[in-house]
Amino acid sequence: MAEGGKILAETISETAKLVKPGISTFELDQFAENYILSKGAKPAFKGYDKFPYSLCTSINEEIVHCLPSKNRILKEGDIISLDLGVLYKNYNTDMAITVAVGKISFEAQRLLKITKKSLSLGMKTVKAGSNFGDIGYEIEKYVSGQGLGLVRDLFGHGIGRDVHEDPLIPNFGKKNSREKITEGMVFCIEPMVTLGDYRIKKAKDGYGYSTKDNSLAAHFEHTIAVTKNGICILT
Repeated sequence: MAEGGKILAETISETAKLVKPGISTFELDQFAENYILSKGAKPAFKGYDKFPYSLCTSINEEIVHCLPSKNRILKEGDIISLDLGVLYKNYNTDMAITVAVGKISFEAQRLLKITKKSLSLGMKTVKAGSNFGDIGYEIEKYVSGQGLGLVRDLFGHGIGRDVHEDPLIPNFGKKNSREKITEGMVFCIEPMVTLGDYRIKKAKDGYGYSTKDNSLAAHFEHTIAVTKNGICILT
């Protein structure tokens, strides 16, 4: 999984370099897919739950799982979530970042910064013997303290042979609640934060999800492993 995670992190990094006004989300998808294949791995999302592409491309008010399209052309001031999975030697890894398209507003910059930091804070709570509720507690405390919305209907998750495995990992919660974290576990933490309300709706493409009030949303995710020496970020 560490090997697959390295391929995934490289793919996301190289794909993000292409993000600019005028490029289509389909072009980003094709680049990411070809890059993964060139490394001897496979796109984990393609065909999963009937998803027809390799890369999830969610723009502005879209939160997650939106479909790439030749007709979705990025423009100056947009933000876009790049959510991608890699299947390597029968094991999956999953990662997401949200990036700016050209120059973005101060509010959008702040949204990206806070969402990325909330992921970091959530990961810092993880150790063998702690609880999954501790992760959500730290993320919720920070995001709410910044006055932003935190999506409650979409979760982090276990990962391994399948893309989505137990347990579900909410981005909110109470300390010392939910399952115990044990050495050897591998899972994904993925806060989704909004500039407005936390409620969601189906996106226009009928597959992904958007904010109900059409406020901007950001999404960051890492796959991490729990070891006796702390966590290892695989992506």
